[in-house]
Amino acid sequence: MAESIIIRVQSPDGVKRITATKRETAATFLKKVAKEFGFQNNGFSVYINRNKTGEITASSNKSLNLLKIKHGDLLFLFPSNLAGPSSEMETSAPQGLKACGAPNVVEDEIDQYLSRQDGKIYRSRDPQLCRHGPLGKCVHCVPLEPFDEDYLNHLEPPVKHMSFHAYIRKLTGGADKGKFVALENISCKIKSGCEGHLPWPNGICTKCQPSAITLNRQKYRHVDNIMFENHTVADRFLDFWRKTGNQHFGYLYGRYTEHKDIPLGIRAEVAAIYEPPQIGTQNSLELLEDPKAEVVDEIAAKLGLRKVGWIFTDLVSEDTRKGTVRYSRNKDTYFLSSEECITAGDFQNKHPNICRLSPDGHFGSKFVTAVATGGPDNQVHFEGYQVSNQCMALVRDECLLPCKDAPELGYAKESSSEQYVPDVFYKDIDKFGNEITQLARPLPVEYLIIDITTTFPKDPVYTFSISQNPFPIENRDVLGETQDFHSLATYLSHNTSSVFLDTISDFHLLLFLVTNDVMPLQDSISLLLEAVRTRNEELAQTWKKSEQWATIEQLCSTVGVQLPGLQEYGAVGGSTHAASSAMWACQHCTFMNQPGTGHCEMCSLPRT
Repeated sequence: MAESIIIRVQSPDGVKRITATKRETAATFLKKVAKEFGFQNNGFSVYINRNKTGEITASSNKSLNLLKIKHGDLLFLFPSNLAGPSSEMETSAPQGLKACGAPNVVEDEIDQYLSRQDGKIYRSRDPQLCRHGPLGKCVHCVPLEPFDEDYLNHLEPPVKHMSFHAYIRKLTGGADKGKFVALENISCKIKSGCEGHLPWPNGICTKCQPSAITLNRQKYRHVDNIMFENHTVADRFLDFWRKTGNQHFGYLYGRYTEHKDIPLGIRAEVAAIYEPPQIGTQNSLELLEDPKAEVVDEIAAKLGLRKVGWIFTDLVSEDTRKGTVRYSRNKDTYFLSSEECITAGDFQNKHPNICRLSPDGHFGSKFVTAVATGGPDNQVHFEGYQVSNQCMALVRDECLLPCKDAPELGYAKESSSEQYVPDVFYKDIDKFGNEITQLARPLPVEYLIIDITTTFPKDPVYTFSISQNPFPIENRDVLGETQDFHSLATYLSHNTSSVFLDTISDFHLLLFLVTNDVMPLQDSISLLLEAVRTRNEELAQTWKKSEQWATIEQLCSTVGVQLPGLQEYGAVGGSTHAASSAMWACQHCTFMNQPGTGHCEMCSLPRT
């Protein structure tokens, strides 16, 4: 009788031992595995290595001895929905967190990219401390982990928060590979479905009662840097305050990229700022309902952009002759007020970070907050922040309130008959130097804030073209800057570049072409948006010869501004006849008439 051996097979459900023989074929062995785990013959795959290499196929010609499988070896079984070369996202997932995560979600491209990176900090050989050859390694030159606190503290400037992906590497490191770790979102609500007692406020138990929260400074951050592509993007946003003295608000549109100054870091690059309808005064801001919000997000997506954050001004002029502003946000006052923290938490909850390692499919947020305020030198500075995941939970479950007379303090709500609120604590140092636990009524909001460096590049980047006479920004009617066909005609007459792509590559102009009331181009502008995204002049020229652009030019000509080269590319084919055969707008009532008519079909007045 052949000598029996025991092979261990590890699956997502655990490890089982299979008894086999050395001369047993791979096909027979796989049938035993299928029977033991309750799989169909083709419902799983078995690999020699954990990284899904060395697959054991159902061959009747190869024995276990030939495959070099010995007594006590550990094999790895993956069900068919997890086996094989599925997605790069799944194959790169930390082994310990796969079972408790949400593997079906699709993460952002930057998260998928960083999860595949090594992330280690490589150091060169120290000529004074290293006593080995050029191929050796010692404690002075061995690569460091991306979450090494001593390395981060010695950077210039020091980094207080490790990156989110470095935090994941820390959780999944060690001997257990993060087997018992799960990225769970905090909940401040009573768990539903508890039938052992009456509902709140008549009853509650330890099973459904949310745990008390002790606020801690978050050790990681989801975004490590905010970078405006160029100064023009920020200057045009600040122009509103310079001209009115009122505070202003905008949404940041851009993309997430790798931030190489921090191990496995993420940078939010800002390419444009969209200004929604709002009412601003010298010390307040009120956002109005924006009917164009969804359209703006769609256009940005087609341009390869997304909403990455929000920005607001808090500027008070100190000396108009010198152009200085008041330095009001500092360690003696506050960096973000409690109202701003609650607003930031609300925005972050609306834009969660998709994460496959969380049972909910999302964890935290990459949505950033930027503040234009006075700096220590009394010049305008841009500061970046996020609020912690604990703050997001308090805001989402309506447990945090602002203090009326103290902007630097928040207040944790007390339980009422309508809502149960868990106790919220924070740790502080008393006058004797002892660490004490305080109830968060009130609460210093600095426990909720994560600061993010905000920068401008040495070499400016331009996703959109820059003009000396730019197209007006939306929702600035209070300044007398309106988006209409007269402003479009003026813009086109001042920007006579032979490269049509440079003329049309303006974020606010593209939004106007899609959202204007006279002739919205939402269904016919995809080709132009693709041309702007890929910087393809040939595609832009193709769209330029379309009937839609010819009609836009005819509308511009009715407002009394003659466009250069109108007859050159008025419509398809670029001829004068094609321009005259397009639909035309009545200069008396603006009604769009069919080509070939000499009188307006609406008001019956002559065309000229």
